[in-house]
Amino acid sequence: MHEYSIVTALIEECEKFAAQNDANKVTRVDIKLGILSGVEPALLETAFETFKLEGICAEATLNMNIQPLVLSCFVCHKETVHKERSIICSHCQSCDTKVLDGEDMMLMQLELEQV
Repeated sequence: MHEYSIVTALIEECEKFAAQNDANKVTRVDIKLGILSGVEPALLETAFETFKLEGICAEATLNMNIQPLVLSCFVCHKETVHKERSIICSHCQSCDTKVLDGEDMMLMQLELEQV
């Protein structure tokens, strides 16, 4: 399950940003999670709850903003937004599309405290 390694890297980033801002507690972690990122939200949340227990994120909440898939079609030149994993243009049914958004997982915001 690669969600464990992703959460480990996420917590390391939180620790780095906290140290850079002289904080010793993370209370909220906001991430953007694309539906084509290859990350299962429920597994990521479980992994976060498991790995945060000992450390700076022990009391942190994880907020996931699930990013839909945004495609640009090379045939009809329209953009479409999909909430499912499909690269087919919903206007012309072409699969000659380019993914514009929805593939990434990004740390968007942290809420830090100095205790």
